[in-house]
Order: sequence, then C-alpha cells, then structure tokens
Amino acid sequence: MNKGKKHITVFEHESLRTDRGEQRLTDEQLKTLQLFYGEIGVPYYSLIHHGVRFNEFVGVIQVGKTVIEVLPKADRANSSDEEVKKSWRNVLISMLHVVGMFDIHASSNSNLSLRSNSILELYFELFIKEVEYLFHRGLVKKYRKTEGNKTALKGSIQFAKHISQNLVHQERFYVRHSAYNKEHDLHAILYKALKLLSYINTNVQLNSRLGALLLDFPEMYDIKITESVFDKIVFDRKTELYRNALEIAKLILLNYHPDLNRGANNVLALMFDMNVLWEKFVYVSLRKDKANITSIAAQNVKNFWKPISGYTSKMKPDIVLNKGKEDCVVLDTKWKSLNGYNPASEDLRQMFVYMKYYGAKKVALVYPGTENRNQSGQYYDHISNDSKGLSNEECSVISIGVVKDVKVWQKTICENINAWKENKNVIHQRDLNAAEK
Repeated sequence: MNKGKKHITVFEHESLRTDRGEQRLTDEQLKTLQLFYGEIGVPYYSLIHHGVRFNEFVGVIQVGKTVIEVLPKADRANSSDEEVKKSWRNVLISMLHVVGMFDIHASSNSNLSLRSNSILELYFELFIKEVEYLFHRGLVKKYRKTEGNKTALKGSIQFAKHISQNLVHQERFYVRHSAYNKEHDLHAILYKALKLLSYINTNVQLNSRLGALLLDFPEMYDIKITESVFDKIVFDRKTELYRNALEIAKLILLNYHPDLNRGANNVLALMFDMNVLWEKFVYVSLRKDKANITSIAAQNVKNFWKPISGYTSKMKPDIVLNKGKEDCVVLDTKWKSLNGYNPASEDLRQMFVYMKYYGAKKVALVYPGTENRNQSGQYYDHISNDSKGLSNEECSVISIGVVKDVKVWQKTICENINAWKENKNVIHQRDLNAAEK
C-alpha cells in the first residue's frame, strides 16, 4: 500500500496510520518514524496505535523518497480539498517569507511558491539559486591552514610526523602551511549540501541544475557537520554573500538523519512551530505599521521570582507595545482555534500577571480565526471581599481572520489591533476587502 506514493499532505493535529485513511503510511515508514521519535521524542508528532499524530509543527518530513507535508489550518474547510491544501501551502510560504525565512540574494524568486509542491522543494530551489548566484559572482578564495607531505619545503616542517612518515622517503617533507585557494570550510559545507540534495531530491526539475552545479563546483574535502561548525563562521566583506546559502545548508544538513541500518529510509525534517511563526508574523506586521505605536518589543524579558538559592524565574510576553508608558499594551499570540470556547484558564492568569508587572493599560490574546472579532472580558475583583464583583481590569480576545493575500492579512492585523487599542470598532474583513477594491 502506498509504495508508489511520493507526496502525502496532511494538516496539523491530523493523523497518519498504516491501517486506515485515504492516505496511509507503509509499515516501513512508520517504523522509521518510530525510530526517529526515539525514547525522548520529537515535538513534531506523537506516536499512536498504528500511526502518528502531528502536533502544532508544520513543514515537511521526508522519509526515504516519500515527502510528508504538514500544513497549518485555522478554519473548518474540507481538509481533502486540493484547493484548500494549495491555499494553506501558499499561506505558510507567505508567512515564512514575511518573517525572513526566505531572504535570498538571487533574483526572480516571485514564482517559487507556485512551482514548488512543498516547503522542502522550495528550500531546495532557494539553495540552488543561492549557489548559482555565488558562481555568477565568483567563488571567493581564503587562507586555510593545511599540513601534509610535500615534495618541496614550504611552511614549517613538523618534525615528529616527518620522521615517522618519511624515514625512507627523503624527497618528501611533512609541513604545515597556509594555502590561498577556494578549498575552505564555506565551500566544503556548500559542496556537502549539494551532494546531499542530489541524493535525496525527488523533484526531477531540479536534477539537471544540481548536476550542473556538482560538475562545476570544485571537489572539496569531507567536513563533519555539527552546530559548532556554523557557530565558528565569521563573515566579512567578501563572504557576506554566502550567509543565505549557508543558512539554508545549515537547515538541511543539521536536520538530516540518515538511516544507518540500510540507508533506504533517511529522514529529513524541516518543521516550524506555528505558535512561534504566528508570533513573529504578528510582530513583523505591527512593526511594519507603527503609526499609532511609540515602541514595540518582542519577547521582552522581566524578572518574576527569585528563590533563596538558584536561578531567577522570568516572564516573557510575546509582544509589548509602548513599554513603560501610560498606554502600555501587552499581547500574547496563540495559534489555535477557540471554536466558540473561552481561552484556557492558564492563559488568562498569565495575561493578568503581565498586566500587573508591566503596568499595562490593556492586555489581549491574539488568535487566528475565520473572521475578525474582538471580545473583552473582565477579571473578578481580587481585592474586595465580594467574590462576585468585577474589577475594571480587562483581558480581550482578538480573533484575526486569515486572509490568503499576505499583504491584506498584515493590514488586517494592524488595523484590528490598533482599533482595539484605541477602543474603536473592529475592522471587518468584508469592509477591508471593499476598501481594497
């Protein structure tokens, strides 16, 4: 079952099983995902009977040659509709682009989202474009320390290794010296990423471009990829152009998990936490239109509690507007659908603490939704003895309707949050659409 299937698309919080459903995993694929999950687990999905259930992470998990695409979803539209999948795929790509996940030097990237069948293919194509761009500009040379046997004395001789290796080869010298050429770590990383892509890529349209790059790229030494390799990279005036290509190479190489047993079910996981992505998207959208805002800060840290010994606990609201001012506002973003229910009690308690510690005039929870809506609620009076009395302290729930046009969506976010902030009526999406026309 499913042996010929190369692309599976599901939405967050949906399941894939081996024994039921229109889209199924093979037993081998499930075993691979179970091994990848391991004992400590991964945040992308949880294991269920005969399958996996995806969490709030979206993106792509490639198992062998099969691509499992996990898309976000904030409405109740038919999940099996191909147009719905395409629409949400474009929403995800647009959000990633807005928060800076697709910043590239190469030109003509406007049609990438239309041609690509998944986020994974989009990243592959972006990486290829970046390397092609570097080729067009000319690969840079750098000094690199190297050592080994040479037939000419160059640099400093390493006596211990020279004696042990060249006792019967007096024409050789074991030396350490600096070489100025294209053989350095930046190119070794890019070369390794190109070779990996040529092995795991399933998009035949990219094969010829990958093959051409590998033919033209100077053959490099093998480099062991770890987080520290990328941490040690220092960009200068000549190598700044490499930053984007190396960022994508880092994303691909560090998230690739080879199958050490048979090599047929390697796993590459490029997944994004929708809660983090939604927070960044709202923040960037508000920062883009600061007409009614003095200052805006994301993830502003404030000390909360200090034990007699040990580390201080901190609080970190998602977005703080006009911190320290009379009209300070705190926003916390949540990527979930309330479906008519109240927010979670812990979220409301958290917002109450933010209000007190930041001296905020207003606080609100910001959710995606099917329409624009603002609902305010009052906290009960915690000072007087009247347990039924309400205070003047409010926490609002702001629902922002998802718009497929990302620029219109950003404008919707700004206008609705500013309207709430200034106690004006919510800007309904139908009014915004009419204004756009």
